[in-house]
Amino acid sequence: MIIDGRSLALIAAGLAAGLSAAGSGLGVGLAGKATSSVLSEKPGLFGQMLILQALPGTQGFYGFVAMFLALARINAAQAITIEQALQLGGALLPVMIGELVTGIWQGVASAGASQMVAKQPDSFGRAIIIPALVETYAILSLLATFILLGGVKL
Repeated sequence: MIIDGRSLALIAAGLAAGLSAAGSGLGVGLAGKATSSVLSEKPGLFGQMLILQALPGTQGFYGFVAMFLALARINAAQAITIEQALQLGGALLPVMIGELVTGIWQGVASAGASQMVAKQPDSFGRAIIIPALVETYAILSLLATFILLGGVKL
């Protein structure tokens, strides 16, 4: 079976969304395990724990943004060569890898931050900075993909 450029480009766009969602799912799950433990003893911290658990979910949104940007380019093209599809896939690599990894590690950081808040409820403002630092690299991954997509000529 011979694969065409459009199919390869769509696979790359799908991977961008899928890997980002996987990173977010894992991160939210890791954070959820820690936050549910905290809430079993301190249900009054629900609002703070919800924020810490939700933070790793942003990577999934970034992956969908990248997918939609790629789809706009794919749908506007008359034809896509294998070389162009590979360029598009390369432009999506920062999101594919960056969002997967930062989603997981932001979940780990959020889990740690939730334990900090459990022991010192007044520390939420400081604790949220810990997973927010990981978010910086998730945003940089999306920005890198956005810039690289501008260089792909379809």
